[in-house]
Amino acid sequence: MCGITGFWLRSPLPPKANLQLMQMAMRIRHRGPDGFGYHLDDDAGLAMAHARLSIIDLETGEQPLYGQGNEFVLTANGEFYDYKRIRTSLRLEGFHFKTKSDSEIALPLYQKYGLDFVHHLRGEFAFALYDQKEDRLILARDRFGIKPLFYHIDKKGIYYGSEIKSIFAHPDVERQFSSEGILHQLMHTMVPGTTAFKDVHAIKPGYMLIIQKRNGQFDIKEHQYWDINFPEKGERDSSKSADYFIERVKEELVDAVSLRLEADVPVGCYLSGGIDSCSMLGLASSMQQSPVKAFTIGFDNDSYDESSIAREMAHVTQADQEEISLDANDLYGNNYITTMYHAERTFYNTLGVAKYCMSKRVNECGYRVVVTGEGSDELFGGYPAFKKDFFLHQMSDKHSHLANMDKSNSIFKGAILSDKQISHPALESVCGFTPSWIQSWIQTLAIARPLLNDDLQAELKDYDPIAAIAESFDQDQIKNRHVLDVSQYTWIKTMLECQILNWGGDRVDMANSMESRPAFLDHNLAQLATEIPPEMRINGSTEKWVLREAMKNVLPEVLYKREKFAFMAPPAHTSESKKMAVRLLINRFLDTKSVNHAGIFDLKRLKQFLADYEKDNDPVSLVRKDALLNHIIGIHILHEQFVEAKMGDLELV
Repeated sequence: MCGITGFWLRSPLPPKANLQLMQMAMRIRHRGPDGFGYHLDDDAGLAMAHARLSIIDLETGEQPLYGQGNEFVLTANGEFYDYKRIRTSLRLEGFHFKTKSDSEIALPLYQKYGLDFVHHLRGEFAFALYDQKEDRLILARDRFGIKPLFYHIDKKGIYYGSEIKSIFAHPDVERQFSSEGILHQLMHTMVPGTTAFKDVHAIKPGYMLIIQKRNGQFDIKEHQYWDINFPEKGERDSSKSADYFIERVKEELVDAVSLRLEADVPVGCYLSGGIDSCSMLGLASSMQQSPVKAFTIGFDNDSYDESSIAREMAHVTQADQEEISLDANDLYGNNYITTMYHAERTFYNTLGVAKYCMSKRVNECGYRVVVTGEGSDELFGGYPAFKKDFFLHQMSDKHSHLANMDKSNSIFKGAILSDKQISHPALESVCGFTPSWIQSWIQTLAIARPLLNDDLQAELKDYDPIAAIAESFDQDQIKNRHVLDVSQYTWIKTMLECQILNWGGDRVDMANSMESRPAFLDHNLAQLATEIPPEMRINGSTEKWVLREAMKNVLPEVLYKREKFAFMAPPAHTSESKKMAVRLLINRFLDTKSVNHAGIFDLKRLKQFLADYEKDNDPVSLVRKDALLNHIIGIHILHEQFVEAKMGDLELV
């Protein structure tokens, strides 16, 4: 729900501050097309804006929200769940409310608990809260980073926004790539808290940025209020049986889904052919009185298409299914460019474009909210890379398990799976091994780095992006943990935020004014998931075993028995039409003039890479080069859209 943006200067606001704030808000109007709200305090140097997407309290839920005689000012993006119970409890304590908005509960909670109030918030959210008495601004983000929030600090003040484009709309903010950021875009994996752009940072998941003004200067502190915490070895309660965890997962999941169906507008479900979204639909169809609207993506390649299972699930639950089938014309061209604009980072696969197309259809069908299955693989051990680490380091009969897994996941080698074992000393030092999920991107980095121009390579010669990622992990959350816990933890701290919840989640959904609610990322459910023993998360060769057993009676049998299949769009090399579509993007963004003008890649070496790609016929190599090509094209698109400030929708010519 919504978008927020604003700035806080060390000095009073300039005369044009209101226009600057309006420009920032307008840049994210897709997040909130139902109206804008502004708060300007000239003497304090504060400007706050809110773009509203009306989902809860359609009549009186406008923001900013004010508390205790306007001493507190709040702009919030997202949802606070269980707000009716919390609001009632606070009312019994004497607190008063001006609206029926879920967001308003944050104000009395802050008044009651101070900075600890965030522990009493449940849901997906990012917000800015100004405390006039303390002259303090709090920027906070939910525990997993479902909702985005970025900031930039310079000598004048701090600028923030739900999307980077809103920060760039302020005339005082420079638009430049980060050299390190470019390297991380090419290898797909970001360091937590960073972006592709110089001096633009992300509030980390589970963090607050606390800005205190004293005598015209800012004291800025980063405070972590939550982290995913797997028990250390020997700390798990071995007396708890599999049945206990199965029943507890049922309880927590029913609660999480029930809360996420709360809205004053209709709520639908995303429906792929996987356990996660099918579980969402199975539960939602039992909770809602009327048939659930289910939205499904189909692809023009049988190896990647799961729509037949989705149709079976929709039939079983009597859902009203809306299905779109996507081909090269949908996945590339202007949809590709527009998706990059909204993601504000590059992507290795056009799944993000597919989800952009789907959210557009959701909006066209009159829906603003869907419940989704993101987060299940992270918490219950679903990804092939997690299984690979589990088999390699924990099982005596690992060879047969690995052989079977490699065969069933062969089309993903080169992207989400490495075709050989890769090791990096920084990861070995921190984790005790090199997690399988990052190994393929280490291989991609080896191809990508030489493509940079000589000046950029010289600037980055002492920078090791893998070491930077490894150093970002909290070693106290890794030390003495099971290998599966470490694999899941390191993925959650990186790829969940920068991939799954970005171009696979909020950014492509909110591009079409549509809110997605990932029920699996309820922090109460997440805490329970960490307590499940690794051998129950992956039982033999069956991933997400506890979840499967918990959802057994709402899933089709074929899905209950089926191995996890990663949801990806068919890469460019899989059809002639996609090859042609990619060539058009190459001609548009990687021509000689564009490459020389951007000054990021060496023209000769890039041309050789493209020529080698055209001639390649090795399936693993092609998957890897497809992924890298998407990143290379994406960097040039982002350069044109943001660095050169051509920030409108671009057309292919």
